[in-house]
Amino acid sequence: MPDDLPRLLAALPAGKLPPGRLITPQAGGPPRYWLSDAAAEPEMWAQFRRNHPGTGLWPLLLSGLGGQPHRPWVDGEVAPVRRPPRGGHDPAELLAHWWDGCVSEDDDPELAEATAPFGRRWPGLAASGEPEGPVGDVADDLVDFLLSDTEYLGETRLGLVPAAGGADAPAATGWTGPVHHLDSGGQLTAVLHSWAERFGALVVGVGFDTLHLSVAAPPTTPEHALRVAAEHLAFCPDNVRQGSGSLAAYAEEIRGMQSWSFWWD
Repeated sequence: MPDDLPRLLAALPAGKLPPGRLITPQAGGPPRYWLSDAAAEPEMWAQFRRNHPGTGLWPLLLSGLGGQPHRPWVDGEVAPVRRPPRGGHDPAELLAHWWDGCVSEDDDPELAEATAPFGRRWPGLAASGEPEGPVGDVADDLVDFLLSDTEYLGETRLGLVPAAGGADAPAATGWTGPVHHLDSGGQLTAVLHSWAERFGALVVGVGFDTLHLSVAAPPTTPEHALRVAAEHLAFCPDNVRQGSGSLAAYAEEIRGMQSWSFWWD
């Protein structure tokens, strides 16, 4: 919990942390996360990821809004109260409900193309993928890639969050990026846990309204990728509607990919 953050940080060995500070929400309350003063470096993330079971902290790449790099992380533009845990949220039911919001009762040709071949019918959860490498190694590789191009993420710092794992970390920060689509951090956490279990997906980075996951067991066949793409459309419609434009095209984009990124308009 956020109240544990100072204690967890104090328990780290001397010299474990680079210069940084605790960030308190603008609206008040206990600090939600620790943030480095300088830009994140790949080895810093990997070190904390490997040491996580002994620290109670989860590392995240925290990137700012383009043109306003201090938002939201430096400014503490996050929810002041810890969001509810995933208990009580069924990811299959959540995704089915969001899918209904992505389709229309009217015969809209554009919507029909975007959701083909499933149309209005929610296809259900995709089957689990086959691991193509250790979850942690895949995550380390993605962090290296994301930080190799400073223009891609923009200003990015290392964050440490009191969380049980990557799926719990975004909600633990008080992040509000998808607030216009998801009702609670508990909903977000439930879906992320489901993807962690089925696809070895690990949250490595969070931006103002973006989310970056490494994926150790991605879909590798066209049919499997379509089912996973349907989950992504329900979870984050902008990925398809303002990206590839159709479920089929998006499925080809994610087939075999060991990283997933989401952004909410």
